[in-house]
Amino acid sequence: MACATAILASSAAAQGLQRKTSAQDEVILHAWSWALDTIADNMKQIKEAGYDMVQTSPVQTCYVGENGGMALMSQPGDSVSGKWYYYYQPTDWKIGNYMLGDRDDFKAMCDSAYKYGVKVIVDVLPNHTAVDHRAVLPDLDRAVGGHDNLFHANGMKDCRNYNDRLECTTYKMGGLPDVNTENPDFQYYYLQYVNDLINLGARGFRYDTAKHIGLPSDPIDPKAKENDFWDVATGRKGVKGLSLLMPDSLYIYGEVLQDKNVKETEYDDYMDLTASNYGHALRNVLASGDTRVEDLTHWHHPSDPKALVTWVESHDTYCNQNESAGLTDDQIRTGWVFITSRATGRPLFFSRPAGSTRQNYWGNNRIGDRGNDEFFHPEVVAANKFRHAMSGQPEKLSYTDNGAVAMISRGDKGVALINFSQKNQKAKLATDLLDGTYTDAVSGTIFKVSKGFISGKLAPTTTYILYSNKIAK
Repeated sequence: MACATAILASSAAAQGLQRKTSAQDEVILHAWSWALDTIADNMKQIKEAGYDMVQTSPVQTCYVGENGGMALMSQPGDSVSGKWYYYYQPTDWKIGNYMLGDRDDFKAMCDSAYKYGVKVIVDVLPNHTAVDHRAVLPDLDRAVGGHDNLFHANGMKDCRNYNDRLECTTYKMGGLPDVNTENPDFQYYYLQYVNDLINLGARGFRYDTAKHIGLPSDPIDPKAKENDFWDVATGRKGVKGLSLLMPDSLYIYGEVLQDKNVKETEYDDYMDLTASNYGHALRNVLASGDTRVEDLTHWHHPSDPKALVTWVESHDTYCNQNESAGLTDDQIRTGWVFITSRATGRPLFFSRPAGSTRQNYWGNNRIGDRGNDEFFHPEVVAANKFRHAMSGQPEKLSYTDNGAVAMISRGDKGVALINFSQKNQKAKLATDLLDGTYTDAVSGTIFKVSKGFISGKLAPTTTYILYSNKIAK
């Protein structure tokens, strides 16, 4: 893939390697803040709801904040303390933390996933340590040759210009000290953690803050010889005699949030990427109920859509400044059916907290609990199964003139209809479906196709899935 700047010889492109394109009909459930045993206990339902992968929150040793309280987000005066983001503050790279479970819990969850044919993706974060770096455990310090060797030369300085690639990849982000990911001793130690996860059953990874880890073409930290972390982390090269296990069998994607001077096409030489701008555009449509406010056909990303992870919202858009938390579950559901019915992108469903409302975003406010019931809502399940059934079929997007209704056609095999608005709508759109009567399996709503047009009535913020093999003669 072409890049704006030259890539050093250690990169995959320079070696003539091509990253294998992954399957396009898979669906990910982000079991956000679910304990490992909670995920295991719900694996059968996860599979039956049509998910191919389940993504855990970070499972490495982490900072113990607020005396180990287990609230998602405690407020002053609450009876239970805690914050969800402490598991994003590593103190060592070994399996197990007080928030989600230990190594045995991880193994049991992976065994459950294998039983039901679900792949486990682990959220990993080699970029930084806990804000209080003094909490880093002795084994990690010893492994890298001393505490100072754990960090970049400017790893304790705040990044003030995220568009400056040296600052972005070697300075602190959000107060988190920046790890020297180019230190071979660190790479070796980290790779042992990743391989341990794989040995226990992990089959993929989501790389947190991936754009804050340097690419071969990025400026090199004074403590480093080359920016080769991604070559090591994706199995293109080994370090100190150790290599990533079964790299061809893993699904890896990175949180590369889009902004100025972000080298998406160089990152996607290594892994799939998050389509953050597309999620933002989709949320604008959901908030307005009008597809005319944003272009939803274009992916708002320079990479091939086959290399994108799509979402309606992520844990960051929900938790940080609550960018998406004000959207109703109905709105999130319509957005989910839209992205999941499309032919490309790999959709990820964020599991909101149990008991959450638009007035109380944290709901029951407990780390470890299963999220709310939306991940197996009938419309969500119908979209997941539609995606599988339509694998390999081309897509065509069309919209009503008033912008309220979208239709995703998958060849002549089926269509998904989405009413983004909060009003009843009548729709008439061109279709390749054969003439006949079609019934939505969830609601029982009937749509008619005549002379190349499909017509029917759609309830507010409701979706419909229609298959060509369900024609009533």
